[in-house]
Amino acid sequence: MTTVNIDPTGDIAVPSMSARRRAALAGHRARADRNNVEREPTRLFYVIFFIVGIFVAIGLVMVLSASSIVSVNNGGSAFTMFLKQLMWAGVGLFVAIGTYRMPYHTWRMLNRPLLAFAIILNLLPHSPLGITINGAKAWVEVGPVRFQPSELLKFALIIYLTNLLGRRQSELTNPKRTLYPALIAWGFAAALALSQSDFGAAVVLSAIALTVLYMAGIPVRWIAVSGTVAFMGAFMFLLTSASRMARWTAFLDIEGNREHTSYQVWQSILSISNGGLAGVGPGAGTSKWGYVPLAHSDFIFTVIAEEFGLFGSTLVIGGFAALTTLGFLVAMRAPDYSGALLAAGITMWFGVQAIINIGGVIGVLPVTGLTLPLISYGGSSLLITLGAAGLLLNIARKIA
Repeated sequence: MTTVNIDPTGDIAVPSMSARRRAALAGHRARADRNNVEREPTRLFYVIFFIVGIFVAIGLVMVLSASSIVSVNNGGSAFTMFLKQLMWAGVGLFVAIGTYRMPYHTWRMLNRPLLAFAIILNLLPHSPLGITINGAKAWVEVGPVRFQPSELLKFALIIYLTNLLGRRQSELTNPKRTLYPALIAWGFAAALALSQSDFGAAVVLSAIALTVLYMAGIPVRWIAVSGTVAFMGAFMFLLTSASRMARWTAFLDIEGNREHTSYQVWQSILSISNGGLAGVGPGAGTSKWGYVPLAHSDFIFTVIAEEFGLFGSTLVIGGFAALTTLGFLVAMRAPDYSGALLAAGITMWFGVQAIINIGGVIGVLPVTGLTLPLISYGGSSLLITLGAAGLLLNIARKIA
């Protein structure tokens, strides 16, 4: 496969989107047995592994710091939420090992059952098992276990689209065979998320679908039309509820809405400004003392910025920027077409979700309720994202 990510000096160069698309499309011309060849991991593999590991470690430390007050106020010990997150991190590690070691072509046989299972799970929030948190009926509670089914839906959609487009490479210009089935899967997944009032998940699902379609080689004009229709549909969905529209436009006037719809963001900005360059120190932040609700989950970046300042914020933002860039490099250099699409979909998932989460926390985007991948508190989020990271490393292990 043609490598387009090395500049004349031998350093890694940041590719353009068109270069990523051309490189990914070239992947299906590589020999089919390349992904079965054992190779020594490249520097790319080790850097991605390091970033994922650092993010999980940062997440555990910050969950301990951010959740201690909430845990005590709820009648538990300061370590209650931390120990739960540590347990999920351990389970997630085994899931990541499994997705890393299992040949990624095996997912082809599982694509439809996995998507069907994810759809069934996403119907459960509308059953008696569903619970509503912050206006979104997107969680399921079974005894002591609470999980968010939309996390699995993101992973399942990537697997399904990759299999669909991978099997029909020669029919990419036949909309009935490629575009329409992909749009049905994407539209149904997004509709499930919207039915739960989880607009953030719908945005991430759409970003995943559009990226995989683009990298697969679907004509750009079709993708543009599909994206435009999806945008108009999302806008109409927001217009159906005055309160929903108010929440989504509150970031345009944070100071004016600081007493109601922008309260969390206003308090978040105050806490971030309190951090300065070096932060107030681990555990010394004030945001978690009830000033910023959900400081341990959706707003965990606030705690990082306050306690570790600009340096800690730059580390996290830079880490996600590096992970996104390196993930697309893996997509470019993947040994085959399926690997390229999988890597691109997973990378866009992590990148877009991080942008939406951090953008909401600092007040430049609407608050959606999305977690910060690999860092925020939440067992289902950590478990699924670790599994996706293991699959990304699986593909990175195969590149030359």
